Amino acid sequence: MRDDAATSRLADLAERYWDFEREETPFGAILAGQPVAGDAVLRESAADHERRIVRARLLLAQVLGISGEDLASQDRATLKLLERELTAVIDLHAADLHLRPWLLPGGPEFNIAFFANSTVLSDAGAAHRYVRRLASLAAAVDDLADNLRAGHAKGIRFPAVVLKAAAASAAAAAAADPAQSAYHGPFVRAAASGPSLEAAAAEGLRVIKDRLLPALGRYAALLAGPLSQGARENLSCVDAPGGANFYRTMVRYFTTTDQGPDEIHQLGLAEVARIEKALAEIAAASGQSVSDYRAALVADRSFISPSSDALLDSIRALCKRIDGLIPTWFGRVPRATYGVAAIPAASSSALPPAYAQPGPADGSAPGMFWVSGLPDKCPSFMHPALAVHEAWPGHLMHIALLQELDTLPAFRRYGAVKYTACIEGWALYCEGLADEMGLYASPAEQFGRLQMELWRALRLVVDTGIHWYDWSRETAIDYMDSRLALSRDTIAAEVDRYAAMPGQALGYQVGNLKMRALRARAEQELGDAFRHRDFHEAVMTAGAVTLPLLDDLVQDWIDQSRAAA
Repeated sequence: MRDDAATSRLADLAERYWDFEREETPFGAILAGQPVAGDAVLRESAADHERRIVRARLLLAQVLGISGEDLASQDRATLKLLERELTAVIDLHAADLHLRPWLLPGGPEFNIAFFANSTVLSDAGAAHRYVRRLASLAAAVDDLADNLRAGHAKGIRFPAVVLKAAAASAAAAAAADPAQSAYHGPFVRAAASGPSLEAAAAEGLRVIKDRLLPALGRYAALLAGPLSQGARENLSCVDAPGGANFYRTMVRYFTTTDQGPDEIHQLGLAEVARIEKALAEIAAASGQSVSDYRAALVADRSFISPSSDALLDSIRALCKRIDGLIPTWFGRVPRATYGVAAIPAASSSALPPAYAQPGPADGSAPGMFWVSGLPDKCPSFMHPALAVHEAWPGHLMHIALLQELDTLPAFRRYGAVKYTACIEGWALYCEGLADEMGLYASPAEQFGRLQMELWRALRLVVDTGIHWYDWSRETAIDYMDSRLALSRDTIAAEVDRYAAMPGQALGYQVGNLKMRALRARAEQELGDAFRHRDFHEAVMTAGAVTLPLLDDLVQDWIDQSRAAA
């Protein structure tokens, strides 16, 4: 029997929690195109963090007062997710995440550019508000710097290699021509599309020049100067005060499981061995060893586009081909569309070969599939796997569909970024699905697909190796370099990313394995009644959830489908 009173209380708490998120962490809501009060985009001051914890504890106490026993399955999921998210706010603060924020590649210069790239200025009011937000972001950068100083005073030290790269990235952003910067981009795009925003654009340039870029310059100087004093030569976050608890907390957060670093490391070793066996079979078919086959791919310049424009054209044509296959495999698709664009060459060296930027839920801008501006980072044998992972049916399709699920509370529709294992696991599952879709047309592309999966399996080994087992940077780079058809510079940038973002890299393959296990279970239990389109809809419309909750929701769908059959 359904508990209507509990359902009503839950709906009220879900709405209040979304209000909490929009007020305390407005960045995510703004990116989703949702209304927020005030002009703040990031709230990073010490007072912000302290207030957030007090509010989170009060809300959590009320969430814990609701019994989920008689709730519908999606309502039970909502209740568990409210508990999970509020507990994470408290636990991450207790682990001093605010004193050791990510510096690379998701430092403030990248996040502000990401915000700017997703901003659409429809009228003068929106333009002037964007100017005020730019000013608030300058203040937020200074608040972030204060947090770093507080962490330094507490004994928290970053790896020297991470500080050097982060300082260089921030310094380059600070030295940009204001009129050519990503931060001024919304005005450039608006001018091309019609509205007259000259006054706001001029004020925006002044704010960028006089406030935002100087704040980024101060931040860069802090990283290169005071924070570099006593910087660690090793990479492990465990060496910092409270580091072991910090890393275990991050592992739980990003995998959404109770697996510890040792268990994750062993899983990674087993996955690496499994995938390397499959790679060996492809290489053997051409009479080569894996290392020789991989070396031949890396040396073959025919896989490298002659220019960034040629690379972009190739990816766009591939995406259009994928679009034509979607209806066969997916019964429900979002209304939103997406574009494909090149990452500026100056930023490409510190970023992965490609990434997705979801469009805002209000439809004011499309999602974007960003592809490296450096062709050497994106050989063509990687293109199919990259496209299905980042665009459709991967991130851009998944997140756009989540945003349209108006039966879910707002915090679930717009909070996908907090569920790496679910979101990245789905995208990685799509790489394997692309084989069934017929998208890998050659042994080289099949090898490329397996290399991409191996890359994610290696992350399980290397992330835990760096942080839990104190691997050196060279050890981590050598371990990956001996197995991947990527340049050593690309691999080095990846290792630095794992050092800078402890635990984040673990969600991908852990999530992928769960997706595959759910697919195998559905096929076994449903037999001839199994339909790809229905399974994919069940997974995608479950929402961005923890892996245990995804298991529960998909099992509910299996049970209902079996009963209907």
